Amino acid sequence: MGGRMAEENFPVRDLCITVVMALACLLGSPAVLAQGQSNPPSASEAAKKQGVQAPPKTHRFWDKENDWLFAGVGASRTLDYFSTLNFRRRGDHEVLLTNAVVDNHAAFAAIEAGTTGLSIGVSYLFHHYGHHKLERWVSILHIGATTGGAINNYCLKTVHTMTTSP
Repeated sequence: MGGRMAEENFPVRDLCITVVMALACLLGSPAVLAQGQSNPPSASEAAKKQGVQAPPKTHRFWDKENDWLFAGVGASRTLDYFSTLNFRRRGDHEVLLTNAVVDNHAAFAAIEAGTTGLSIGVSYLFHHYGHHKLERWVSILHIGATTGGAINNYCLKTVHTMTTSP
């Protein structure tokens, strides 16, 4: 994700900071971590229930929905890669990374691939600990933020440098 280094207020950076703060508050909330019943049934209520209770429905991590979400994360990171290179060719400067990293195509591609892997890893952690809605939302938010940043990159105006004529 990139942006202008001129006298703008860095709206993309502010958005990223806001998203990170919201996720930190959400993940730090005890209500999110507690997915069990707040008042467990008493012994008499448990005795009233006859029959075997079915185990809760869970899904495999590599199910069809996650496959599509992870493909979307990879596609949005690819879009970000090309949009960032596009605005660098037009003379703009990278804000979140250094220009030297972005101009090194192999390093920048590795960062984009690593970010995709990190997103899948965070989703797996949520899946492992039973937070299946958060597992899906990690990918959804990642796709949205990255695609929004790529759209912003393509919408930036070309920087015209002043050249002196002899």
